[in-house]
Amino acid sequence: MVRRIDVTGAGGVSLAAWEYGDPPKPGEKAGDRAQDELGESPPRPGVLLLHGLMGRASHWAPTARWLSERHRAVALDQRGHGQSEKPEQAAYTREAYVEDAEAAVEQLGLAPVVLIGHAMGALTAWQLAAKRPDLVRGLIICDMRASALGAASQREWESWFKAWPLPFATLADVRKWFGEDDPWVERPNPSRGEFYAEVMQESADGWRPVFDPEQMLTTRETWVYDAHWEELTQVQCPALVVRGLDGELGRAESQEMVRVLPHGQYAEVADAGHLVHYDQPDAWRAAIEPFLDGFTH
Repeated sequence: MVRRIDVTGAGGVSLAAWEYGDPPKPGEKAGDRAQDELGESPPRPGVLLLHGLMGRASHWAPTARWLSERHRAVALDQRGHGQSEKPEQAAYTREAYVEDAEAAVEQLGLAPVVLIGHAMGALTAWQLAAKRPDLVRGLIICDMRASALGAASQREWESWFKAWPLPFATLADVRKWFGEDDPWVERPNPSRGEFYAEVMQESADGWRPVFDPEQMLTTRETWVYDAHWEELTQVQCPALVVRGLDGELGRAESQEMVRVLPHGQYAEVADAGHLVHYDQPDAWRAAIEPFLDGFTH
């Protein structure tokens, strides 16, 4: 079962959250671990899943489904993404994304929550954990760097967006281009093609992204020039850093992130690139499930 829940984000932006599994009972708080007088099982601990730039909540569906067996699993379409609002005049800043996640945790009663973030969503997750330690009991960072990426990186992204052969005639063309023909692809990667097919919608002239590429560049510009080590040092809860061996987060940097985190742990997934949870879903689950088990006892 998947149900949509509307969340009001920073500045009144309407956000779509998606809950997997059965909803909580009336009056039940996700993070309340106390048993009732009859000795019934405690409520499932809350988990909020945050996708990366250009992603959407549905990218988390396989993860959220198995999570929902023992957790209250909610995935958020962040502003400008998925089925959430994409106002031209809204703020696409770091602060706005963090405030949106904070609003989702509070409005959905998920606290104390475990945050699972991929790429930009991981940055949002650790910044929220640093800002509101009272809301966050655990953190999983998936393939996101703490170092500044710089102006050259931003220019590469601008050029890359211009290279997209929009509109795509069919979803098969989407899968082929992003999985094989994209100049950023070193070898055929079907899971990458599927990832981008998930963020396309049919329009009058073909298939186009559900997001505005200019908004994505604006969003990225608010964090790409800065390093984010300081916030890592402020994360008080247990935190797991996960990298794909062929991803964007290198081993040395990931291990430095673990060292900087007050309660950092490390895991890596073989034969996975940046889209760790898409490339190797079973190995991804094996990497994070032992960490999550610590919040269900």
